[in-house]
Amino acid sequence: MSRTNIEDEETFEPIYAAQEDFNPNDTVSSFLNTGSLEDDAGSLPGAHGGGGILPSRGWSDDLTYGTGLTYISGLTLGGAYGFFEGLRSSPSPAFKIRLNTVLNGMTRRGPFIGNSAGVLALMYNGINGCVGRTRGHYDPLNSVLAGGLTGAIFKSTAGLRAAGSAGGVCAAAAGVWAFGKEALNL
Repeated sequence: MSRTNIEDEETFEPIYAAQEDFNPNDTVSSFLNTGSLEDDAGSLPGAHGGGGILPSRGWSDDLTYGTGLTYISGLTLGGAYGFFEGLRSSPSPAFKIRLNTVLNGMTRRGPFIGNSAGVLALMYNGINGCVGRTRGHYDPLNSVLAGGLTGAIFKSTAGLRAAGSAGGVCAAAAGVWAFGKEALNL
């Protein structure tokens, strides 16, 4: 049936790709449980997927949620740090000046720490996914390598000593997280 008048609601009929594709009993849950949204990395042996406290469908899931959660956490912790810094460094006991100092501290520290943490998480998850894809499997060693590279790249403009130190710190943090997660079977 050809439709010439879109505004005429009486002649409207929904169009499906094929009638046999339509099932009125389909739900969003049944669609999501079919595995149609899986990453190709999820099919690799030892991939991130599975149950536990931190479920994951693959590297893009980790990239999205890991970066977002890290950014929000950094923003919150940085804002709290700025709050207390503003309370300590207020030049006057007057309420308005104290409030202004606290707000300045929160808006200075919160976004800085949140953005830095978000960039680190984005780099770490991207590198971790590339390393896992290159090696053909995902294990804690990928996380250690990704953490080291992330720290080194993040601080690379500050010189070799800073890049090496940051790489070591990030590799150690990623190793503690990855091996601890594996030991607890999360």
